[in-house]
Amino acid sequence: MSSKENYKVSIIVPVYNTAKYLKKCVNSLIAQTYQNVELLLIDDGSTDDSGALCDWFANKYPQIQAFHKENGGLVSAWKYGVERSNGEYLCFVDSDDWVEPQMVVEMIPYVTGSNSEIVSSDYVIERDNGTSEPVYQQLVPGEYNRETLLKKVLPFVLGQEHRYVTISRCMKLISRKLVLDNMKYCQTDIRMGEDLTLLLPCLLDCEHLVVMNHKAYYHYLYVTESMAHQYDKGLYENNRRLRGIISHILEDKCCNSNEIPMPDYAWMLDQADREYIFLLLLALKNEARGNPSGYKKNIKEICNAPEVKELVQKTVVEIHEKSNLLLYLVLLHPNAFMIRLLRLAMVWYYR
Repeated sequence: MSSKENYKVSIIVPVYNTAKYLKKCVNSLIAQTYQNVELLLIDDGSTDDSGALCDWFANKYPQIQAFHKENGGLVSAWKYGVERSNGEYLCFVDSDDWVEPQMVVEMIPYVTGSNSEIVSSDYVIERDNGTSEPVYQQLVPGEYNRETLLKKVLPFVLGQEHRYVTISRCMKLISRKLVLDNMKYCQTDIRMGEDLTLLLPCLLDCEHLVVMNHKAYYHYLYVTESMAHQYDKGLYENNRRLRGIISHILEDKCCNSNEIPMPDYAWMLDQADREYIFLLLLALKNEARGNPSGYKKNIKEICNAPEVKELVQKTVVEIHEKSNLLLYLVLLHPNAFMIRLLRLAMVWYYR
């Protein structure tokens, strides 16, 4: 066994009411050709057959452990798994997704044993209508040490229309210690964008990042009726709280860290403002798409909030996608005509 094969990988799967998809997910993980893995299934208080399925897999396969906890949400479930993991590296997989059998064995050669490294691959969107689409990261594939991270990656982690690096805890190998050191920023009441609260501090602390060359091992199931794609009446408040956490992370890392060089704090705050603009666009989209009776009132309230108006006036963002341009125009000019136009565009697009 080579030294790279000595590294144990803990695959953590949060599970909540996904019995319909769980077998396909777990079978893809059992099929991993890399042998030194443990698989932790975290049943987050499921009310369907998911918990029983977790136990069935754990009883049949020695590398699988099943845990059951009271429902606390996605963040609480994967944090529960991290605390009970034993691997030097962590790999997160959501229970309605699946992966290619060679995922871990092809990613593990890039690790070095560092406590501060991330190996990132690409993914495929699998829609429930049978279509699929590979998604590749914007960052040039290759290896990035601390110096190149500071120059080419970290200043552009936030505030971009398209991510340089996929801000998802999935489709990656991450040093366990890197996750443990930064879990404190991950709050269970953040329901959308929660992975940013883990990946942002992890990337800021990262000393070795590998972006694989168009390797889409991870299959992300886009289920139209799932919570992530339905109307969320609390999304705007969620994003406001998320903005506060981002600011806290940047202050901790860029102002209070003396261990490793960090990006310029003022620059990162500007990027965080741009990030919040894109979060606001998501909130507007959520209202226009999913709230037919109250979208006008809510969109006006969001756009006319004093903090939002001040931010929009002082912050310049670069936008290319037509859908985002329309959302941005509404943010700038939240009049009745623009809001109605946005609603019609959403209805037409998602018909």
